[in-house]
Amino acid sequence: MSILQTNYLGLSLRNPLIVSSSGLTSTREKITRLEASGAGAVVLKSVFEEQILNETTHLENYTAYTEAADYLQYYLKEDYLGQYLNMIRDLKSTLSIPVIASICCVATGGWVDFARRIEEAGADALELNVFLLPTRRDETAAAIEQRYLSIVESVTSAVKLPVAVKVTSRFTNLLNVVEGIAHRNARGVVMFNRFHEPDINIRTLEVTEADIFSTSAELRNSLRWIAMTSAAFPQLDIAASTGVHTGEDAAKVLLAGARAFEVCSTIYRGGLEMIGKITSFLETWMHEQGFESMKEVVGKLNYSRVNHPIAYERAQFMKYFASHE
Repeated sequence: MSILQTNYLGLSLRNPLIVSSSGLTSTREKITRLEASGAGAVVLKSVFEEQILNETTHLENYTAYTEAADYLQYYLKEDYLGQYLNMIRDLKSTLSIPVIASICCVATGGWVDFARRIEEAGADALELNVFLLPTRRDETAAAIEQRYLSIVESVTSAVKLPVAVKVTSRFTNLLNVVEGIAHRNARGVVMFNRFHEPDINIRTLEVTEADIFSTSAELRNSLRWIAMTSAAFPQLDIAASTGVHTGEDAAKVLLAGARAFEVCSTIYRGGLEMIGKITSFLETWMHEQGFESMKEVVGKLNYSRVNHPIAYERAQFMKYFASHE
C-alpha cells in the first residue's frame, strides 16, 4: 500500500491529489493524461444548472413553429446532457481512479433529476458547487443560508452516491452552515469555491475580469477553516481547494485536517509534471517526518489538536503592529 493512499467520501484514492473541475477535466483524453501523470481522482468539468434547465433558451425567439422549437429545445438539451453522461460511462470503463461529477447550482429544481442520472451513469461521487451572490438588500443571511441547505437536501435525498458541497468562506458563521450541510447527509465539504471576480482597467475605464488563477497566498484563509471544521465535524471529509500549488501547500492543508486537496491553477501554470512534483514532495516529507500513513498526517494540527488553538482564531494584527512601530 502506498504511503499516500487516503480515503475521501468513502472512496479509496492512491494519493490525496484531485484535479478540480476545469478545462483540464473536460474530455476523456485530458483525463486519461491526468491519470497517467499520477492524479488520485478527478472532478469532471462542471455542468451548470443553466445548461441543464435552459441550454437552448435562445430558441425561445423561434416562434414560427412552436412545436418544432420545443422539440429542438428538448433534443439539444438531451444531447448535451447525454454527452456528459456518456463520458462518465466511458471513463468508468477505462480509468482506475475515482470520477467525481460536478454540478454548479443556485436553486433547487428540475436539475435534481440529472443528479440521479449521474448516479445511474456510474459516477463515484457528486460535487455540488453552490454560490449565491447576495444582490438583494431585502434578503437576509438566514434566508440565503437556507437556500444553500435546501439545495443540498434536495440532492442527498435523491441519490445514494456520496455528495460533497463546495462552499464559500463568506458566510457569517461558516461552522453553523457546515453543521446544516452535515445534518443533510452530505459526506464532505470542499473549501473553497472560486469564481470570476471583477477588476477595473483604469486606462480604458472598463470593468474587466480579474486573474482567474489562484496563488499560494490564498491558502491562509483555507487553513483556518479547514482546521476548525475538521475538529468540529470529524464525520465530514474535507477537501482543500484554492491555493494549493506546491508540495508544501499540500502538506499544510493535510495537517490542518483535509483528507484531500484539489489543484487546477498550478497545472495550468506548470504543466502536468506538477502532479508528480507535489506527490513526490509529500512522500519524501512524510518519510522525513516519520509518518507511515496519511492517517497520521490528516488533522495532526487541526483546531482540537494543537496546544494553542487561539492561533486559528486570531483575526487582528495588534500584536504584529505593536512590535513594528
